[in-house]
Amino acid sequence: MSAVEAGHLLLAGGSEFGGRMAASDHRSIELAGGLDTPIAIIPAAAAPDNNHRRAGENGRRWFTGLGATNVQVVPLLDRASAGDSNVIEAVAEAKLIYLLGGFPGYLCETLRDSPAWSAMLTAYAGGAVLAGSSAGAMVLCEHLNDPHGQGATTGLGLVPNICVLPHHNTFGQGWADRLRGLLPNATLVGIDEETAMISNGSVQDWRVYGAGDVTLYLPGHTLSHPQRYLAGQDLRLQPDSGGPN
Repeated sequence: MSAVEAGHLLLAGGSEFGGRMAASDHRSIELAGGLDTPIAIIPAAAAPDNNHRRAGENGRRWFTGLGATNVQVVPLLDRASAGDSNVIEAVAEAKLIYLLGGFPGYLCETLRDSPAWSAMLTAYAGGAVLAGSSAGAMVLCEHLNDPHGQGATTGLGLVPNICVLPHHNTFGQGWADRLRGLLPNATLVGIDEETAMISNGSVQDWRVYGAGDVTLYLPGHTLSHPQRYLAGQDLRLQPDSGGPN
């Protein structure tokens, strides 16, 4: 672990600002302190294809539509801005920090060992909610699949021995076979679109929210028999035995 587990994590599978994602985001706002809590949208992962402005505004509009009154898009886009004092201050003051989707390898290297990431860890240790969707969820874990770069690499490490497969119900499940070969001892976590999981006081214990499933491919188990969890169900990332199918 890179930080004290004092806050909560949210991992989402993509298509985050619409549909049944409202349930998880209302919960994250509640955990962060309520509708007037400061929310920071981080669009860095969308910068490589110049999609950060649209993505950031989508996030701001979404959370404002849920009733949040203090939402800002933080201009954290690259290594230089990850060291900018205004960016660091905005992140440090936030109680809900949301990493958007896009290019996971780029996002990870933008944040890794940066002052902005240190500020996020401090906020998380102080009780903030640290959320990520698609690429944002991928980088928060120990293992990262970078489809645009080197394949399986090292993430930012907040969730140990895990690799997230976002968009699992569309294309993410197609990564499972290759990643099992590359990461034989890791738990692969498939998260459907419009679906999220929020930690319950521990990076091992989570609850599922949204439209789809969370699918666990446990080490030592065949890929054809994963464990699937629906909205409202609790899961452990390293279960002792058994689990829903």
